[in-house]
Amino acid sequence: MASLHLVDPGTLDGVGVGDTVPLDGPEGRHAVSVARVRVGEALRIADGRGTVVAGTVASTGRDELTLTVDAVTVEPAPRPALVLVQALAKGGRDEMAVQAATEIGVDRIVPWAATRSVSRWDGAKVEKGRARWAAIAQEAAKQAVRSRVPKVDAPVTTAQLAGGGASSGVGASSGVGQEDRRALVVLDPVGAVRLSAWEPPADVDEIVLVVGPEGGIDSAEFDRLERAGAVRVRLGDTVLRTSTAGPAALAVLQTRLGRW
Repeated sequence: MASLHLVDPGTLDGVGVGDTVPLDGPEGRHAVSVARVRVGEALRIADGRGTVVAGTVASTGRDELTLTVDAVTVEPAPRPALVLVQALAKGGRDEMAVQAATEIGVDRIVPWAATRSVSRWDGAKVEKGRARWAAIAQEAAKQAVRSRVPKVDAPVTTAQLAGGGASSGVGASSGVGQEDRRALVVLDPVGAVRLSAWEPPADVDEIVLVVGPEGGIDSAEFDRLERAGAVRVRLGDTVLRTSTAGPAALAVLQTRLGRW
C-alpha cells in the first residue's frame, strides 16, 4: 500500500485526475528527508476528512514534493459513528487510549472530566490538552493509514454528557433542527450485559462509548447516565486499565458492526 500523508481539510477540494498536488511543510519534509520518497514512487495524500488522492511523485525538492494525481476517492463517513468519551487520567494513560482508539477506528473523541479523574484541565490547560490529544490522533491516523482523522472535542462534564445535544459535544447536531440519535454505552466491570452480546441499534447515528478514569465511575455518575438512557456493559471477567478498556471495547464494536 502506498504511503499516506495528511494535509489540511479543504486542500484537496476540486482536485481531479491529471492535476498536480504539492506536499510541503512538515509532511513534505518528512516524506523527502525521512521517508526518502523519490520521483516515480507511488504516494497517497488525504485531507483527514475522507478525500484521498493517489498518484506518482513527479518532482522533489529539499522539503517538498509534487504528486501527479492518478485517482481521487472519497471514503464515506461510517454510520453509526463510533465516539469515545474518555475520562481524563493520570500518567498519560488517557493519551495512550486516544492513540490506540484512533488506530482501531474511532470517529470522534470527547475528553470527560469525570468525578474521580485525578488529572484536571483548567484554564489554559483546556485547549492545550485538547490540542495534544488532536495531535496524537493525527499521528495515529497516519500510522493506521486512515483517510479520516477523528475529531477531538472540548472536554465535557457529566451533566453535559448525560444531556447530549450540540452544546455537549456528544450527540451533536448534524443539521439545522436535527439532532443525531445516539446509543450511550458505559463500561462497567460488573455490568450485567457483555458488550460482545449487546446488539447495536440499527437506527442510531452514533454509538457513544463512555470509559471512566483509573478510580472508576462514581455511582452518582452511573445513575445520571442511566437516566439518560445509557446501557451498562462489561468487557469480560477481567478489569482493564483506562488506557486499554476503550480500545478493547472499540475492537468489539467494530466486530459487532461487521467492519472487522
